[in-house]
Amino acid sequence: MVDLETRELEYFVAVAEELHFGRAAQRLSIAQPALSKAVRRVESRLGVQLLLRSSRHVSLTPAGEALLHHGRHALDAVAAASRNARRAGETQAHLRLVIKAGGDAGLLSGILARYSLQPDARQVDILFGGATDRVERLHDGRADVALLHTPFDDLTGLAHETLHVEGRVAILPRDHPLASRTELRLTDLEHETLPRWRGVSDGGTGPEVADVAQMMQMIVLGRTIAVLPRSLVEPVPPGVVCVPVTDAPASHLVLAWPETDRRPLVASFVEAAVVANGPRPDALTADARPPEAARQTLSPPVRPGCGGRG
Repeated sequence: MVDLETRELEYFVAVAEELHFGRAAQRLSIAQPALSKAVRRVESRLGVQLLLRSSRHVSLTPAGEALLHHGRHALDAVAAASRNARRAGETQAHLRLVIKAGGDAGLLSGILARYSLQPDARQVDILFGGATDRVERLHDGRADVALLHTPFDDLTGLAHETLHVEGRVAILPRDHPLASRTELRLTDLEHETLPRWRGVSDGGTGPEVADVAQMMQMIVLGRTIAVLPRSLVEPVPPGVVCVPVTDAPASHLVLAWPETDRRPLVASFVEAAVVANGPRPDALTADARPPEAARQTLSPPVRPGCGGRG
């Protein structure tokens, strides 16, 4: 038996976030007495007190904190289910691909060209995301597929195909003491200042940056260095030097999509991407292998290196 209706949960979350019945009622466009009655009905049905009320203050009980946390996720899931159901019924829906600007390793044009040959090809809308929101867009239904970099992006709940594997390089100011080296190890960089990516809690201690362009400016000014996949700094910007970091874990450029999404719209694009760039047999996911005919091994394009001075 379901104890709560979606509307009741929405009412409670609004009150819990505002901690004020008047503001919550205004946000929901309902009368305040009706909102108060709905929240009391939820408390009665669950058998627990969710809010502590006084004439001047509203606060959450431990039960209220728990319901707010899980309620937000539940409302997000309902919204995503509605969006996905609508899209599944749209016979002419566009395919939405989210990428980081400059983060396709030069492969996207080939993927799109191959996909255009598919008999069921649709228009592809290219969406540009930041350092942290591309995965979120897949989970909440705002995008169908994404180009992600592992191990940086979290693939939990996502199916994926690896399209490109590359090494990482240290990006240094030209006058940095390590800039003349032909290669580095991670221990050479352990005392260096690394940037903090906006929205990422476990980043470095240096200046906060939102994208690669901002980071490059900070590197040129000598405020930080960075270690990134080789393709993200090709061509090499003026004023910096790229040096290979030989023991840094390789970066994998992957095409990812929600593991529960089995729509032909997505499967067709995945197949085209695999054929265009050649699959890595050791990286194919068990539940998302393309047909044998789509596994013709085509070598990824050879691209100029980013080693030594740029």
